Amino acid sequence: MSFSRQSKIEILETELEDDSSCIAFLSGLFHSCGEIGKEGADYFVSIISDIEELFSYVKKIVKKLYGGNIEEQLSEHYSINKSNFYELKFDVKNFQQLLLDVGVIDFSDGLSFVFEINKSIIIEDTPRRAFIKGVYIGCSTSSIKFSEGAHKTEATGYHLEFVSKNHDFLLEFSSILASYNILGKIFERKGDFVFYLKDVNAIMDLLALIGANESVLALSNELVTRELRNKVNRQVNCINANINKTVEASMKQVEAINTIISTIGLESLPEDLQEVAMLRLANQEESLEELLKLSTIKLTRSGLNHRFRKIIKIAKELEE
Repeated sequence: MSFSRQSKIEILETELEDDSSCIAFLSGLFHSCGEIGKEGADYFVSIISDIEELFSYVKKIVKKLYGGNIEEQLSEHYSINKSNFYELKFDVKNFQQLLLDVGVIDFSDGLSFVFEINKSIIIEDTPRRAFIKGVYIGCSTSSIKFSEGAHKTEATGYHLEFVSKNHDFLLEFSSILASYNILGKIFERKGDFVFYLKDVNAIMDLLALIGANESVLALSNELVTRELRNKVNRQVNCINANINKTVEASMKQVEAINTIISTIGLESLPEDLQEVAMLRLANQEESLEELLKLSTIKLTRSGLNHRFRKIIKIAKELEE
């Protein structure tokens, strides 16, 4: 199960606190995943989602507040990438009060549909959070994939986005999140508008805000896992770089010694240089630190390296 789906189901496992929160939650859903339709002369507003658990949750809210039956149907038109999208219909005739309360229709000048967010629904903090829950379930997606095992990951970064056809709605929604210091950006993609978060801390703040605490914990653990893996990788890369550096230096030293042997002979070198040359030829894969441990010569690492530089200089002069 994807992280996005799992977090949405987690939210649906907690009941809303009061009637105003229920209204705000439904308003968030209608604005984020609602569609307007017409059958004959009658209009209806639908909630469309691939989260099947959402519909029993909504039915329970509607029954509690308004009573009545709701028509639910699965349409073949909403089958995308092996995911079935469900449609929950609210006809204007039977659910007029509900649609008025959540702020998606208006009768001040005949029937009209409202696309702006009704600010009076989300004045208080608790209903505002419930509204955000509705929007999160209605139109959010994420590319967050968790690591598998200690050395394998499928994920590249953190990304959570809200997609809508309505640019003004996303602007209003981003303003609501900004009041909680959760900041993102909006751009257009293939006719849709996208409000997205790429900062993992902002994503965790959002999840905490809407009560998805288990998802926050899972994301926090993933963050620690990735940071640990990156630290280990950096250490391994550093070790490998040092090994490569040691091997390269040793090869250069051995090559210089062989040049001297094939030209003027090793015995022509001063005794102190002969000693380190013989030590290197006998231990070609060892680092300077290891050579010092193997040597009976009282030298520091800097002193040993200085003698090798002398040998390389002599070999270079002989080659020239």
